Amino acid sequence: MTLKQQIVGNAMQMAVCTLQPGQTVYCEAGKFLFKTANVSMDTRLSGPGGQAQPQGGGAGGGMGGMLRQAMGTAMQVGQRMIAGESIAFQYFSASGGEGTVGFAGFLPGEMRALELDGSRAWYAEKDAFVAAESTVDFGIAFHGGRTGTSGGEGFILEKFTGRGTVIIAGAGNFIDLNPADFGGRIEVDTGCIVAFEDGVRYGVQRIGGLNRQGIMNAVFGGEGLSLATLEGDGRVILQSMTIEGLANALKKAQGGDKQGPTGGLFSTHAG
Repeated sequence: MTLKQQIVGNAMQMAVCTLQPGQTVYCEAGKFLFKTANVSMDTRLSGPGGQAQPQGGGAGGGMGGMLRQAMGTAMQVGQRMIAGESIAFQYFSASGGEGTVGFAGFLPGEMRALELDGSRAWYAEKDAFVAAESTVDFGIAFHGGRTGTSGGEGFILEKFTGRGTVIIAGAGNFIDLNPADFGGRIEVDTGCIVAFEDGVRYGVQRIGGLNRQGIMNAVFGGEGLSLATLEGDGRVILQSMTIEGLANALKKAQGGDKQGPTGGLFSTHAG
């Protein structure tokens, strides 16, 4: 059953979803806006793959099944805490006819509905997730190790698998690109990535070498020491505004500019 949804608004968009009886969507805690009276709301620690089973029913029940379920939920919560995500989800279901529920992100910008057909996963930046059908699984992917540390930073991503609609949000305006249309590779400010399809390879590279131009890029260019790289053939969504850029602009407007006179390595932004 395809989720009927409409994204409305301009500078701060909202997603208005129409639920059929028996259809369920879930969102990250804090991104719910409104609902009709026939839509129930249930807050849980578990994702859609870890919902509670009916008491005494199904295989794997009893104390063993309950323990496995509790351990699975604890692992999900632990991953989300490490990633800085909300530890709870809110679930919405309609009864007695169609119901309506609205969601929004935290920042001024666009929203996008992605349709998953089960063949490809999607990865999104931290906090991009807004809502999804219960047939879509939410997970955390850690792109660290050699990929992250080679650029001086790690990268924690949200991962969506399964079938159905997932709604994401970002800051500013979106642009859709495919690295295959640009020689197979694009280089991006690390804060501008919203989401990309499985099959697109993510990496981090330093800006220049330890020479005069590399030092100038890092110190005065405002980008720090690294750029994100996206390679392969697949859809990539970028945003025109970074969270750090928005925070620095607001601080500057309030007379408390923390970026310093040159940005880059001289930035005093604490994150």
